[in-house]
Amino acid sequence: MTSTSAYGPQRRTLLEALAGRLPDHGLVGQLLGGDDPMLWVWHPRTGKQTIVFASPAKDGWLFLWSPDGQEDAEDPGLAAETISKLLSSTG
Repeated sequence: MTSTSAYGPQRRTLLEALAGRLPDHGLVGQLLGGDDPMLWVWHPRTGKQTIVFASPAKDGWLFLWSPDGQEDAEDPGLAAETISKLLSSTG
C-alpha cells in the first residue's frame, strides 16, 4: 500500500460529502479513481470543470482544486459554494 493509498478511505468519505452538496449549487460531480479518489466537478450551464482533491493538512484535511482553490474539508457546503462561484463565472 502506498502512502497516498493509506488515506484513500478518508479521502473518499470527504469527497462523497462534498459531492452530496454539489447539486444544491447547480453542479454535477463524479468520483474518479480507486484507492486515491478525486472528484470531477462540472457546471452544466457554463461547461466549466475542475478536479477536487482531499489532502491531509497540518490541522485536518483540505479540499484543493485549480486554480488556487482551497477550503477546509470540515465544511463541504462552503467548499461547494466556493467552487460554484468559480465555475459559474462566464468571464
